[in-house]
Amino acid sequence: MEGGKPSLALVYQAVQALYHDPDPAGKERASVWLGELQRSMYAWEISDQLLQLKQDVESCYFAAQTMKMKIQTSFYELPPETHNALRDSLLTHIQNLKDLSPIIVTQLALAIADLALQMASWKGCVHTLIEKYNNDISSMPFLIEILTVLPEEVHSRSLRIGANRRTEIIEDLAYYSSTVVTLLTTCVEKTGNDEKMLIKVFRCLGSWFNLGVLDSNFMASNQLLMVLFQVLQRDETSTNLHEAASDCVCSALYAIENVDTNVALALQLFQGVLTLETAYHMAVAREDLDKVLNYCRIFTELCETFLETTVRTPGQGMGDLRTLELLLICAGHPQYEVVEISFNFWYRLGEHLYKINNAALHNIFRPYIQRLLHCLARHCQLDPDHEGIPEDTDDFGEFRMRVSDLVKDVIFLVGSMECFSQLYSTLKEGNPPWEVTEAVLFIMAAIAKSVDPENNPTLSEVLQQVVLLPETVHMAVRYTSIELVGEMSEVVDRNPRFLDPVLNYLMKGLREKPLASAAAKAIHNICSVCRDHMAQHFQGLLDIARSLDSFALSTEAAVGLLKGTALVLARLPLEKIAECLSDLCAVQVMALKKLLAEESRNGKSADPTVWLDRLAVIFRHTNPIVENGQTHPCQKVIQEIWPVLSETLNTHQADNRIVERCCRCLRFAVRCVGKGSASLLQPLVTQMVSVYQVYPHSCFLYLGSILVDEYGMEEGCRQGLLDMLQALCMPTFQLLEQPNGLRNHPDTVDDLFRLTLGVSGHVTGPPRRQLQCHEVCPRPHPYWSRQ
Repeated sequence: MEGGKPSLALVYQAVQALYHDPDPAGKERASVWLGELQRSMYAWEISDQLLQLKQDVESCYFAAQTMKMKIQTSFYELPPETHNALRDSLLTHIQNLKDLSPIIVTQLALAIADLALQMASWKGCVHTLIEKYNNDISSMPFLIEILTVLPEEVHSRSLRIGANRRTEIIEDLAYYSSTVVTLLTTCVEKTGNDEKMLIKVFRCLGSWFNLGVLDSNFMASNQLLMVLFQVLQRDETSTNLHEAASDCVCSALYAIENVDTNVALALQLFQGVLTLETAYHMAVAREDLDKVLNYCRIFTELCETFLETTVRTPGQGMGDLRTLELLLICAGHPQYEVVEISFNFWYRLGEHLYKINNAALHNIFRPYIQRLLHCLARHCQLDPDHEGIPEDTDDFGEFRMRVSDLVKDVIFLVGSMECFSQLYSTLKEGNPPWEVTEAVLFIMAAIAKSVDPENNPTLSEVLQQVVLLPETVHMAVRYTSIELVGEMSEVVDRNPRFLDPVLNYLMKGLREKPLASAAAKAIHNICSVCRDHMAQHFQGLLDIARSLDSFALSTEAAVGLLKGTALVLARLPLEKIAECLSDLCAVQVMALKKLLAEESRNGKSADPTVWLDRLAVIFRHTNPIVENGQTHPCQKVIQEIWPVLSETLNTHQADNRIVERCCRCLRFAVRCVGKGSASLLQPLVTQMVSVYQVYPHSCFLYLGSILVDEYGMEEGCRQGLLDMLQALCMPTFQLLEQPNGLRNHPDTVDDLFRLTLGVSGHVTGPPRRQLQCHEVCPRPHPYWSRQ
C-alpha cells in the first residue's frame, strides 16, 4: 500500500465511512481504499489490532472478514514460524468476541478452519479444539461453529491446497468424526431443548454427513438420530429449528446413497422418515407451507436414496412402496411448489424403469404414475379468474413446462394412447370449467407426439373437435388447443382431409394478437411434417410471408414460419422453385435495400439483422433434390441477392454482430446451391479479405472454411483458396500475437484451425491426424451453431 502502513485511526475512520457515510461517493472511496488495504501485507497486523481493540461491530466484522480473506488467498505471505502465533491469536479473538455478533464469530470460525486446512503442522486440529473448549459451556457455540465450517471448507475453491493435502485432511477428519458426534450428543444432553444450540448441533452434524466421513454403524445407534426425528415430529417446533433438522436428515439420506454398505443407518433413517406422515398432515392442516416443503424435501430424498432398492425389490423391506405414497400425498397439496420438489425423483424412476424394460415391473409402478399424472393435470390449472393466454415466462409457466417434460418422460409406463383417451373422455363426457379443459388440453399436447397416429380414431376425433372450437371459448383454451393442433401434425399428415380445416383454424389464430405466435409455431410444425401435402397451399404460405410483419409475431415465431415455408418450397417442381424463392426473399431484400437507402440519405445506421436472419433461414431450409447435370433452381436468386448482401456487409463492416449475421446468411446461401455459387466465389473472397484487413471478425475465417468445404476439390479454385488463406492469416497472426491474444480471441483460434484443417484436407491433402475443433478451443460460438 502506497505511503506505508496506515494508522488504526485512519482505518477505523474508513470503516465508519463505509457503513455510515450518507454520501454514496464517500462510501465508494472508503470501499476502494479498504480493498487496497486488504490486499496489502499490513492487513494482517491491522486486523489483529482491530480485533483486540473491540471498538464496535463494524470494525470487528471488517477485521474478521479481512483475516478470513487473507488466510484464504494470501496465506503464503506468512513465514511458517508465525503460523502458531496466528492460530493462538485467532482462538483468543473468537473467545473474546463470542458474544459481540454471530456474523463475526462465523467469519473468525472460517478463518480458523481455513488456517487448519492449510497449516500442515497443526496435527489433529479437531482433537485440539475439542480438548481446549469442551468443558466450557460458554465456548460451545463458537466451538461448534468451527466444527461446522471445517468440513464445509475442505472442498472450497478459495483454498490453495492440493489433492494429497485434501486427502490427508479428510482422513484426519474421519478419524475424529466420532469424537465430534459424541461432543454434539453431550452438548444436547447438557443444554436440553435450547433451540439455538439444537440448530447449531444439527447444522454441524449435517456438515459432517455432507463430507461423507461419519461411521454409519456408529450413527445408527446414536441418540442424535432419535432427537432429530423427535424435533421433526413435534407440532410446536419452530420454523428455523425445523429447517435445520430437515437439512440434517436430507444430508444423512444423501450420505447413505450406497444403501448396501450402510444398512444399519439406512434402516434407522428409513423407519424414522416413515414416522413423519402424521406431522406432514398436521403442517398441512395448519397451513404451514415452510414445514410442508421441508417434509416433502425429506420424503423426496428418501425416495432418491432408496430408488434402486425400490426398483429391485418393490414392496419388500426398504423397497417399501409407502415411500411413493408419501410423495403422492405431497403431490396432492394445493401448492404446486410442493410437488415440484419431487420431479427429479420421478424423472430418475422413469429412466430406471425404461432401461430395465420389464413388463411386470412396469405394472407395479403404473398406478403410481397414473395418480401422479392426475395430480399434475390439476396443478396445471390456471386460476378461474385468469384472463388472456397462459404466461410461459413466470414461475407458474416454468412449472408447467417442467410438467410437460416430466409427462413426456414417464408416459411410457401408463401408455400414451390410454392416457390420451382418458384425458379426452373427461372433456367429452362432462362439461368441465374452462380452466380444467385448458389443463387437460395442455397435458394432451405434451403426449400427442408419442401416440401412434396410424389408423387412430381417437386422435382423428380430437383433431376434428378441436378445430371446431368456437371463438367464444376462453382465450387460454384457444391458445392451448392451437398448441395441441401443432403437436398433432403427424395425424394431419396421415389424414390429409383435415388439412384445410386445420389451416383455417390456425389462420384465425394468426390474425389475433394473443394467439399469433402459437398459431405460427403450429403452422411451422404442420409444414415440417406435411411438406408434400402443403405444396398445394404454398401460395397461401407465400401470402403470409409477404405480410409477416402485419401479424403480432415474436421473432422466433416469424423465423419459424419462414422455415416452414422454405421446407414446403423445396418440395415444389424444380421449374417453380426459382420464381417462388425469389418471391419469398423479395420482402427481405426490399427491406435491406430500404435500410441502405435511408443510411445513404441521413447517415444513420439501422439494424438489418432481422432481415438477414430471415434470409438465412430461407436459404438454410430450401434444399430441393437436384439431379446431376441440372442447374440448381436457387442459383439465379442468390446471384441476384448478392449485391444487396455485399453492400450490407460493407456498410456495417465495423459491427461484429451484424457482420456475423451477414456471414451466417452467406454461409447458408453457399450451402444451399453448393458449387452453383461459383460465380460468387471471387467477389465474396475479395470483399472478405478486404474487410478482414481492417476488422478481423473471426466469422470471416469460418465462412472461408465453408468455401473450402464446397470448392476445395475443384482444381480451378484451389490456388484462389490458398491465396485467401494467406491473406487472412497475416492479420490473424498479428491479432493473436498481442498480449493474451490467444486467451482473448478463442473464436479466432477455433475458426482459424477449422479453416487451415479444411485447406490441408481438401486443397493440399489430408494431415496425418485429423483433429477436431473442440480439441483446440471448446468454447461455442456466440451466434450460430456450426453444423
